[in-house]
Amino acid sequence: MFNKEVYENRRKALISKMCAAAAEGQRGLAIFIGNVDAPAQYKDNCYKFRQDSTWLYFWGLDNPGYAAIIDLDNGVEIIYADDIEIGDIIWMGPQPSVSSLAASVGVDRSAPSDAFGKAVSEAIAHGRRIHFVPASRYYNVLKLRELGLDDKKPSVDLIKAIISLRLIKEPCEIAQLDDACNLGYEMHTVARNNVRIGILEQEIVGKMDGMTLGKGWGVSFPTILSQHGETLHNHLHDKIVEPGKLMVIDAGCENNMHYPSDHTRTLPTSGKFTSKQRDIYQIVCDCNNYAFSQTRPGVAYRDVHIKTMRMMLERLSALDIVRGDIDSMVEIGIAGLFQPHGLGHAIGLDVHDMEDYGENFVGYDEDQTRSSQLGLGSLRMARRLVPGNVISDEPGIYFIPALIELWKKEGTDKGFVNYAKLEEYYDFGGIRLEDDVLVTSDGARRLGDQRLPIEPDEVEEAMKR
Repeated sequence: MFNKEVYENRRKALISKMCAAAAEGQRGLAIFIGNVDAPAQYKDNCYKFRQDSTWLYFWGLDNPGYAAIIDLDNGVEIIYADDIEIGDIIWMGPQPSVSSLAASVGVDRSAPSDAFGKAVSEAIAHGRRIHFVPASRYYNVLKLRELGLDDKKPSVDLIKAIISLRLIKEPCEIAQLDDACNLGYEMHTVARNNVRIGILEQEIVGKMDGMTLGKGWGVSFPTILSQHGETLHNHLHDKIVEPGKLMVIDAGCENNMHYPSDHTRTLPTSGKFTSKQRDIYQIVCDCNNYAFSQTRPGVAYRDVHIKTMRMMLERLSALDIVRGDIDSMVEIGIAGLFQPHGLGHAIGLDVHDMEDYGENFVGYDEDQTRSSQLGLGSLRMARRLVPGNVISDEPGIYFIPALIELWKKEGTDKGFVNYAKLEEYYDFGGIRLEDDVLVTSDGARRLGDQRLPIEPDEVEEAMKR
């Protein structure tokens, strides 16, 4: 946990924002429900516990079965949980009391779990408003139903207030994200050092994931490692590493404070790129560097995405893969054929930070409208950037035969795509290159002490070791 003052200040800031949104006497309660152990096969064999990120942000306690209330009309904060009994002590040993844990995060009132439901029911009976965020775990969904809130909508006021706080990372959070990215660097180094012809992909993944458990909480999301990078989120690791392939490795480490890294590198399995691979790889690498150069306060990340896609199309045009006026191609979204995802997303306590609240709330300013175009429509972070934002920079080029054939059949490209040339790339796969970026007062910096090798010559040199 951070120092208790961190959590106290976050809750004070939240109360201030919520009070500004409603008149006194009409503010009601903000409720928070932490996660519980989730059985994998039966009650005593559970998935590894991961606390709810909203709970971690405001309350810090990494224990299952906790809930809390903030009374927005009088500022009273109460944490609800049950002290363990002798049966638990036999299996778990002595544990701190709920009251002592509450005090460690600056809360001086606590109560048993069943008092939480009673407090919410009493507030509802008195016509008070109950603010809560969307639930992603089944337990939390059922808990809201038990509280009589299943027919109520999550509080937009609370969602917006929390997003406004969590989008701007505090110095203590930036330090944790740097630490997570250092672990991510080590994780990817393990991967790169174990890519060799004839090995099963699963063996590489096992070594990567083992490193994250040895030095952190574990992976920040299921590791993507594949010689079929044209499948964007390929979690299958059952292939033997073959010569001449491109291996996309999209993987991250969550540190013990639950802050993640999210890096992607694409490696030539033989240790050297073919000329065709290098041509496409260099485009993606240059797009990554260009997007970073455009990232600074006041700039909308949507505009960075569009400018980066323009650069990508210019370079694909030089290879005769697309033909015609670049401005027109940008306008109708031709880049989506090659990069059907957005340039990046927010990163924080979640690797796709706060997306459980709704992507549009998190990633879009009030005056921005989400595009319907393939690629741009999947942009998760479009906002005007401010210092403290942490985002991913992850351009990619993918040759997806089924998508290419669909565009060809339906004429989606409006004549801009050279399909005869594209046939040469049907067995190419894909390339993605991703860094984690902090927006600073005068620009941006990449998180972590070192940047993973990314220029093609750097990658080939690193793979010699």
